[in-house]
Amino acid sequence: MSSQTTAPRAQGVSRWAWLVPGLPQILAGRWGGGAVTLLVWSALASLVVLRWGRVLDAASGGWDERFAVLTLVVALATVWGWSMRHATAPSVDQGHPSERRGRALRAFMANRVAVVGLWSIGGICLIALLAPILAPHDPTLQGDLVGQSLLGPSGSNLLGTDRFARDVLSRVLYGARISLGIGLFAVAISVTLGTLIGAVAGFFGGWVDAVLMRLVDVVIAFPRLILLITVIAVFEGASLILIVTVIGLTQWPGTARLVRGDVLSIREREYVLAARALGFSNRRILFRHILPNTLVPVIIAATLGIGNVIVLEAGLSFLGIGVQPPTPSWGGMVAAGRQDLLGAWWISTFPGLAIVFTVVCFNLVGDGLRDALDPRLSS
Repeated sequence: MSSQTTAPRAQGVSRWAWLVPGLPQILAGRWGGGAVTLLVWSALASLVVLRWGRVLDAASGGWDERFAVLTLVVALATVWGWSMRHATAPSVDQGHPSERRGRALRAFMANRVAVVGLWSIGGICLIALLAPILAPHDPTLQGDLVGQSLLGPSGSNLLGTDRFARDVLSRVLYGARISLGIGLFAVAISVTLGTLIGAVAGFFGGWVDAVLMRLVDVVIAFPRLILLITVIAVFEGASLILIVTVIGLTQWPGTARLVRGDVLSIREREYVLAARALGFSNRRILFRHILPNTLVPVIIAATLGIGNVIVLEAGLSFLGIGVQPPTPSWGGMVAAGRQDLLGAWWISTFPGLAIVFTVVCFNLVGDGLRDALDPRLSS
């Protein structure tokens, strides 16, 4: 019934409305999705118009700037395609099997706070990718130390300048790349390693479980900060790859324990016992029948872990053993501005707010996924 009523409404939209993403959805009665789509499209189109000269310069620049232009084009095309698809997609009846399979998605979308957090994370990631176009100045370029140092927020420098006359807004935009990149890649390493170790320990049990769990205890007991300082001292400097690797290799024990607990329960279920009776190999049982059923805690742990890694990277940069200057990072900017916190509060305040906002958004999405994917809470 709902699919029959939705299609005519979408077909009745004027042809000119399809030129404006979001407008067909609004005219079709889908106000929420249409308003968000129209807002995102307007922001991207305004960026193209207002920064057209910068876009042309970036298109003929280095690979970083060209990638930003490509991201802008892909974002515009994606928003337009999403608007067309969402405006013509029929509503799903509540009794349809596909609707039942999407119960977790509906539960997540019903959590308005989590949805806002997800949209905010998407916006932060898009801003980080478009930093070469959005940034008004070079984040590492030092200006006039006499006339432009420690200037407050103004028209030419919306968030002020730091001690070296560098634009704070540009450094915050580029710093998003560092924080998000370290968070995503370090969590990818930790989740992959933790999932494999936890699955193997829970599936085989016995001495394999004992050895791997003692390894987990050793990694948890060893102070991570001391390990980071030692590794950086051995390699005589901190690089992004080194920081990501060390954080990822020390973040996995929590995921391993979660996966091991689920595998201990799953391996005793009927379909696993049936697979054993049919003569399937341990590798096939583990990777095709057990691991897919442990993804819920892994996804939740990964989402919450990104926020923790961002805070950890900020702490390392604050201590001077993280990303080294002049490369901008949020933690490094907070540390650089602590000496001028009273006279030039903007140097530490804005990157600090960026850290807080990003971590809160990831935590909100993690909580929303936990509530939507946990069958005990959804019931």
